[in-house]
Amino acid sequence: MRLTRVARFSCGHRFWDPSLTPEENTRRFGIYASPYNHGHNYELHVTVEGDIQPTTGMVVNIRKVKEDIEREIVQVLDRKSLNDEVEPFDRVPPNLENLIRWIAERIPAPGGAKLRRLRLYEMYDFYSELDLYGEAPMLTLTRGYHFSASHRLHSPHLSDEENQALFGPCNNPHGHGHNYELEVTIGGDADPKTGMLVDIDELDAVVQREVVERYDHRNLNVELPEFQNQNPTSEMLLREIWKRLRDKVPARLVRVVLRETPRNVFEYSEENE
Repeated sequence: MRLTRVARFSCGHRFWDPSLTPEENTRRFGIYASPYNHGHNYELHVTVEGDIQPTTGMVVNIRKVKEDIEREIVQVLDRKSLNDEVEPFDRVPPNLENLIRWIAERIPAPGGAKLRRLRLYEMYDFYSELDLYGEAPMLTLTRGYHFSASHRLHSPHLSDEENQALFGPCNNPHGHGHNYELEVTIGGDADPKTGMLVDIDELDAVVQREVVERYDHRNLNVELPEFQNQNPTSEMLLREIWKRLRDKVPARLVRVVLRETPRNVFEYSEENE
């Protein structure tokens, strides 16, 4: 059984190594290089697991988990300048990847339960996750994007009557549109100097070129050759996105998630390959 506790804290940081010149800092940290702080409202999801205790009916006292997170994480980080007030971030870049690993070292067993997974949001569309299942922890970074496109659900393998019966209003000959939200998750080895899994600017450039520019404000049925002979469902669209990104992102592609609507969410991962 697993349970998750959410905690929030706010703090500032900067990506700037005083031993480097401004030009060297820019090469290392890109647009994030600055000698001045900026801040974030972080959201931390701590997932623990264990057996349900017969005497309490709980895996662990959630109040104890809350107290451990508050003491070890929130009180240490909240309203602080990470570079100036929290070790080791006076010498280690306080990016998401380094911060989530620091958190994992401070709360190995919150409330006495086994720590299973951490997820740390820096922004609603930018988060890191540390999965502690198995012998080797798996660190990933997820970036969010969005695009708008229209489609008509119509399979060339079915008759008009069968398509209408199966897809209903989504078979409208004039089509309909969605504001798609895409999450791209990458993994791999962190850069030994920065602790980062990927240069975010490089990742953004690839996704912008391969996905956003290709699909944004397009009619999938009419304008995209990959959908000339297949139904442009969100499942098919997501698989096409995976194929376009798989060998082009500057890290290992782990997972892509597509939100067609708040109620329809689709996921494709390396396990599907």
